[in-house]
Amino acid sequence: SLNYFLQRNFPMALEEIKPLLDREDADDQCYQIAGNIYKQLAQTKECEKLYKKGLKRFPKSGALYNDLGELLWAQKDYDAINQWEKGIETDPNFSKNYYNASKYYFFTRDKVWSILYGEIFVNMEPLSKTTPEIKSILLESYKKLYAETDFTKENKDKTKFTFTDAFLQVMKKQALIASGGINPETLTMIRTRFILDWFREYAGKFPNRLFDHQRQLLQEGLFDAYNQWLFGTVQNLTAYQNWINTHAANYDEFSRFQRGRIYKVPPGQYYR
Repeated sequence: SLNYFLQRNFPMALEEIKPLLDREDADDQCYQIAGNIYKQLAQTKECEKLYKKGLKRFPKSGALYNDLGELLWAQKDYDAINQWEKGIETDPNFSKNYYNASKYYFFTRDKVWSILYGEIFVNMEPLSKTTPEIKSILLESYKKLYAETDFTKENKDKTKFTFTDAFLQVMKKQALIASGGINPETLTMIRTRFILDWFREYAGKFPNRLFDHQRQLLQEGLFDAYNQWLFGTVQNLTAYQNWINTHAANYDEFSRFQRGRIYKVPPGQYYR
């Protein structure tokens, strides 16, 4: 089937793969390949049915949730986000759902989750060709977060106090720094204070791998380099090069730290 697919003989590829899907030993990858064939044949309804069938068999397949989300999104069906969210919840280490969800939320009013999902994605895939695009979304999301969020609106119902409420409450405290403009330097200050406040107030209630990661970078003296890598590269490349030239040892240490680890999200930290 793969040979036919690579030769772009999609009808034959489909004939070959169909019987495999009903076999006991078929895995979610078989459904992914079949889905790609249906996409190439522009059979979207069949493709959607196939992904849903695949998810019945593999309800924790982040890859299938992601593919179904992309299929729906291409048809302007906003149920796409529910698929990406389900993928994040059930398979937290499959990166593409974070990528798509971050972009989705950036185009809505929700900047909290475009920031959180975007930053998780770039840590999972620091060298991906889509990482610069998400870094831009991160920088713009912080600008919009402070420009557009009504921080006076607080959730008074403490029983329904969510992770998002907690995030916004701590971000609100840094509004004065943000008023001086959003750039790598102010973001380092905002995010440093955020981490200190978060671990004082909310880390017990809402354990979060991303914030643990930020705190570790802070403790190891690498947070400045990390923020430059996140925001400096997209804000002003020349300024970023200058920063590297004047902080060579720090930059090298951060690069070593980043290369030496795989970013993993533990289960049970889903708050959306």
